[in-house]
Amino acid sequence: MQHDRYGNPLTTRSQKARDLYVDGLDRFLAADGGVAEAFAAAIEADDAFSIGHLSQARFLQAKGDRLGAIAALQRACGTSRGVTQREASLLSAFSPLIEGRPAEALKFIRAHLSDFPRDALALQSCTTVFGLIGFSGLPDREAELLAFTNTFAPHYGEDWWFLSQHAFSQVEVGQIEQARANIERSFELNPRSAQMAHVRAHVFYEGGEPDAGYDFLTGWRRGYDRSGLLHGHVSWHLALWALDRDETDLMWKIIDEDISPGAALGPPLVVLCDTAAILYRAGLRGIEIPPERWQSISEYASRYFPETGIAFGDVHAAVAHAMAGNGSALSKIISEAKGPAGEVVRDLGATFRSIVAERWTEALDRLTKAIVDHARIGGSRAQRDLVEFTLSNVLLKLGKGEEAKWLLSMRRPCIAH
Repeated sequence: MQHDRYGNPLTTRSQKARDLYVDGLDRFLAADGGVAEAFAAAIEADDAFSIGHLSQARFLQAKGDRLGAIAALQRACGTSRGVTQREASLLSAFSPLIEGRPAEALKFIRAHLSDFPRDALALQSCTTVFGLIGFSGLPDREAELLAFTNTFAPHYGEDWWFLSQHAFSQVEVGQIEQARANIERSFELNPRSAQMAHVRAHVFYEGGEPDAGYDFLTGWRRGYDRSGLLHGHVSWHLALWALDRDETDLMWKIIDEDISPGAALGPPLVVLCDTAAILYRAGLRGIEIPPERWQSISEYASRYFPETGIAFGDVHAAVAHAMAGNGSALSKIISEAKGPAGEVVRDLGATFRSIVAERWTEALDRLTKAIVDHARIGGSRAQRDLVEFTLSNVLLKLGKGEEAKWLLSMRRPCIAH
């Protein structure tokens, strides 16, 4: 019987399959490149390696390849005879996740982790900004995520991956110094982990250290595989700092090479949200956005997300459709947004419709209602700055400069001017 890096037994007799699987899992946890290739090689070494097929399914699901993930899940089920209790439990827990039933999946994965707390593959699905807790739509999801990682901290000790995820849950609730200590230790243990680099960028952002963040990501990103799941999003963080530094040419270069559709290799959800967000925030700063850019991202949203249900994606699709003048697609989001945060999405969609029509009082009414619960749409605090900056801009349009300044000083003191 083989074991993974966390001591969990693996149903394979092949040392080669085990080693390749461990490499693939570490790559997945780090958001590095070569994940699919490592898992595929593990499966080639042992075609009956059920957890190898299941891990491949989870990676494909995270990448946004639903059909590929379901096919891999079926292969995992077909090779599951004689697997360990943990592997059978994980297969049952991951099935609703891969099949698109996240609330059910979260329930089963929590139960699985109560029996197998060091199953990092299962734990990973609940962490990160796009994890099952992050996208749960709960109003207290940030506190819930911190409670979750606090629970498992004793089981992981100084594991480089877990420290980065624990740091993220801390920084999102304002525990910046605690997060800093954990992310610096994660950096020492694995300086090439993209999860670490991403969370470290958040710590710099929330701590009001833009120059340190800019310098760190500028150097760190040079060695990052473009196929890594976080490549586009790490680039987005750097583009934001370039925008803040008035390095507009660099911002456009990063957008065109690493963030926008046709350039980024990451999950479609990340491509949509990051592109719409950087364009909109640049527009708020007075940079002219060519209409064809908005049209491109609006078409991308319609292609990859024709139906609503993922609140964070729906909000950014609404931004794209509004700015592109795609009224029919925007109206669909406003009238049909589903999911646990559907009402917040509808209010935000209506806000952007009012903004493009320059109905500022109407926009303020909608946005004031939505901002109370805007954490429910998902995304990090840094990403949801889009909503708060939008509110500040609407206040300015209504001649309420003092209120706009007060809003930023209260909600974003580290970047208020």
